[in-house]
Amino acid sequence: MLALDGNNLKGKLPSSIGNLSNSLECLYLSSNQISGPIPPEIGNLKSLSSLYMNYNLLTGNIPPTIGKLQNLVYLSFAQNRLSSQIPDTFSNFVQLSMLEMDHNNFSGRIPASIAQCTQLTTLNLAHNSLDGHIPREIFKLSTLSEELDLSDNNLSGGMPDEVGNLIHLQKINMSNNRLSGNIPSTLSQCVVLEYLGMQSNLFAGSIPQSFANLVSIKQMDVSRNNLSGKIPEFLKSMKSLQDLNLSFNHFDGAVPTGGVFDIAGAVSIEGNYHLCTSIPTRGMSLCSAVVDRKRKQKLLLLVLLLTVVATAILFSLIATICLRKRMKTNPHLQHDNEQIKIEKIAYEKVSYKDLVRATDRFSSANLIGSGSFGRVYKGSLQFQEDQVAIKIFDLDINGAHRSFIAECEALRNVRHRNLVKIITLCSSVDHTGADFKALVFPYMPNGNLEMWLHLKDPENGERSILTLSQRTNIALDVALALDYLHNQCAPPVIHCDLKPTNILLGLDMVAYVIDFGLARFLFRTENAHQDSSATLSRLKGTIGYIPPEYGMSEEISTKGDVYSFGVLLLQLITGCSPTEEKFNDGISLHEFVDRAFTKNIHEVVDPTMLHDNSSATDMMKNCVIPLLRIGLSCSMKSAKERPDMRRVSTEILRIKHMASYTCMSDEAKNWQESS
Repeated sequence: MLALDGNNLKGKLPSSIGNLSNSLECLYLSSNQISGPIPPEIGNLKSLSSLYMNYNLLTGNIPPTIGKLQNLVYLSFAQNRLSSQIPDTFSNFVQLSMLEMDHNNFSGRIPASIAQCTQLTTLNLAHNSLDGHIPREIFKLSTLSEELDLSDNNLSGGMPDEVGNLIHLQKINMSNNRLSGNIPSTLSQCVVLEYLGMQSNLFAGSIPQSFANLVSIKQMDVSRNNLSGKIPEFLKSMKSLQDLNLSFNHFDGAVPTGGVFDIAGAVSIEGNYHLCTSIPTRGMSLCSAVVDRKRKQKLLLLVLLLTVVATAILFSLIATICLRKRMKTNPHLQHDNEQIKIEKIAYEKVSYKDLVRATDRFSSANLIGSGSFGRVYKGSLQFQEDQVAIKIFDLDINGAHRSFIAECEALRNVRHRNLVKIITLCSSVDHTGADFKALVFPYMPNGNLEMWLHLKDPENGERSILTLSQRTNIALDVALALDYLHNQCAPPVIHCDLKPTNILLGLDMVAYVIDFGLARFLFRTENAHQDSSATLSRLKGTIGYIPPEYGMSEEISTKGDVYSFGVLLLQLITGCSPTEEKFNDGISLHEFVDRAFTKNIHEVVDPTMLHDNSSATDMMKNCVIPLLRIGLSCSMKSAKERPDMRRVSTEILRIKHMASYTCMSDEAKNWQESS
């Protein structure tokens, strides 16, 4: 084995790489800055079973000589700048289990010869420029069990019925292509499927009734297509379903009730303008009990509606003209008006009295936490079956009102399984007539990450223990949330206060990022960008997690969140807080880990997460050290040296998969079950 990954190596690969030992089985060159083409001489290393060249700056095409490596089991060229077409010589890889080619510039069609890799469990060709139809042969690879990701390409045509052959597959991602036609009903044969991503395509028709057989599905996203018809009733009976996105289609009729539809924030249906509800629900049209209306009644209603709309438009124009005149003489009015608009966003709203009843008059027994701008209570709302967390803003504190506005604005358009969703809000007055602001979120019984890392359980006085697999899953959840905020939101959202107390843990230990009170938007226009940087003087954040450039009045950027994540990841693995006394002498958590890396790594790793683990040595090599390497990379002093969150989340996912492949302990089985 030759492992040179993560060493910041630069320059081109020499042709002499082909002179390495013929018995070399593993070559790790990932996470460097190697550039230039892949030497054809790489084909001389015929004993290779693992070849990792991901996360570099490689260019050009993949040499045909790669087909000589017939013993390959793991092959990754992900996150490079490789181009041209994928070679047909991949058909020689009869033992290949994992093929990762994502985040490159490959073009042309997907070669059908990949289907001759009859041992494949993972195939990732996402984020390229591949076009044409997906070969039917790919869907006959019944060995695919981990992942099939063809997202973010230019693929067209329909999805073949042969997809039903993938009966062992857990994840399918076909999002952001130009796929069309009906969703094949044979997908229902993938009975262990947990994630189905088909958003942002051209699929039409309805959701197949056979999808009722997808008993393991946890997340289904078919948003931004041309789907129509009724929302199937069977979806409410799918016990594993946690996240369902049906938004921006053409569904009509009544929205089902029960099951996932009764879980706050679990279902997204916006952009379907013909949906209604059969029971009175805030923010949703009530389905009419009388379907056959008389023509005169319809005409009368239409005339009345047009009259009301015309009147409203007229008054709106008059009000707008008057308001603009007032803004010219009073510039502060514009800021106040923006706040009013934010407060009128389309959340269901509750009254102050509702929250008084929900918290038993804000009883101290229901107080579960406090922060910079207020307190958080546990409570129960009449229209909400599950318990909720109610964040009350102390408006006497400078910045609290602005924090409320920022959190509403940041969360109103975001949707991700690892971001806590706002159930409702209250913008009213209290019993004294004073201004009152509150946000309502789902209640997380497992508390926040800070409690699990550093605080003792109040019942038994002992510290809760997180396993290595749980810590890795938490890191992945947070990384995916930040990747979504930075790369999939328009404009990008910068959290600005990532820390363990702002990471909540659900019943199944899924991590959720909260508290967007300091969040900022990364606008692309010149003036808006100046506004964003102007807020830096008011930015507080939390000591130990604030990137060093913010102390030098540099502009806010996504790389600031990357720094905070790096500190958080180091804290997850070491169990050390960045504000501990031992870091007061000019030594940071980053430097503490960097000095021990990699010879004395056992001295800084939290021993509890590997306690009684028979595969501790393998876990250190395949998981702990790579995770610490990512933490160090993310927490570099220079923002330019930090990776982006898309690269980070992809790498953590790879680490998680590698750990499950190589370690067959009970701990490793937990990884596979949570994948």
